[in-house]
Amino acid sequence: MSMTSIIWSAAALVAGVLIGLSFGIVQDAAWKRHQRLAQAGKFNTPTAAVPGSMRRVAYLLVALVLVQLACPLLFKEGCQWWVSAGVVAGYGVMLYCQLRQRLAKQSN
Repeated sequence: MSMTSIIWSAAALVAGVLIGLSFGIVQDAAWKRHQRLAQAGKFNTPTAAVPGSMRRVAYLLVALVLVQLACPLLFKEGCQWWVSAGVVAGYGVMLYCQLRQRLAKQSN
């Protein structure tokens, strides 16, 4: 394995982690807003509980496309799998942190 291959794989992983973390932060903010609205009783219909979720997923896909267009070297010779692994890892970290917070609130 050459040094440039290692550098590109690491860069792809970092880019994926940043995308995953960003998406996780946006999802967390949406969940907190949902909780505030639910406590205030502002949901008129059951479909009002998840507004914008498809829009957020579309933004994630747009971010992935923009990274692919801006940095095409991250998406050749197998590096695309490092980007995907980074997205999963970044979003997984956010989900894990949210789970820990919710479990801590329930135990109090």
